[in-house]
Order: sequence, then C-alpha cells, then structure tokens
Amino acid sequence: MAEYAVSSGIFRQACFHAQQAVEKALKGLLVARTGTHPRSHSLERLWFSDPVVHEELRAWRERLTGLDAFYLPTRYADAVPLEAGEPTPEEARASPEDAKAIVAEIAARIGGAA
Repeated sequence: MAEYAVSSGIFRQACFHAQQAVEKALKGLLVARTGTHPRSHSLERLWFSDPVVHEELRAWRERLTGLDAFYLPTRYADAVPLEAGEPTPEEARASPEDAKAIVAEIAARIGGAA
C-alpha cells in the first residue's frame, strides 16, 4: 500500500503505511522474543521495550525514528502538525524502502521470510 500511495502521490498515506508495516513487524519480533509487546504505536517505545530487541535493531535507529515521526500526524491530521510540514516526495519514496529493509531484518531474526 505504501508503494501504491507513493506512485499515486499520496505521501501522507505512504509514510503511514510504511510505519504500520514496521510497527507490526516489531510487535511480532517482541512476541517471538518475550511473549508479549507493549500496547503502543510508537516504534521507539516498542524498540526500547526490550533490551535484546533494542540491541538487535540498533543499526536501524535512524530509520526507525524517522518512520516513527510519521505515525500521529499522518494518521490523525488534526492531532499533531508535522514539524516540517507535509511529507516530501523524497520522504514518501524512502519510507516504503526503509520499511521493507527493517521488516526483512526482523523477519530474518525470527526465522521467517519478509
């Protein structure tokens, strides 16, 4: 969906769906490692919730925090304004690529295919 949104010029949705893909993958990794996950949409909160998961994904910090910034303002447009305005075409194009890379890393760590 994120890739389709980019190709359709719907940049908020591209960023939102990319964030969602990583959120679900992170929750899957946490369940695989700990049996549970925090009730949160925040990638940073999920990432920091377990020291082992945090360490495993340390190299992805910049991409995780970048995607995390998109959740609230792209899901709830009137809740929190985007600090830098609307996602740029470059951010929208990068978001699905970042998500695919992170999901593939997580899938490899839990023994599944991305």
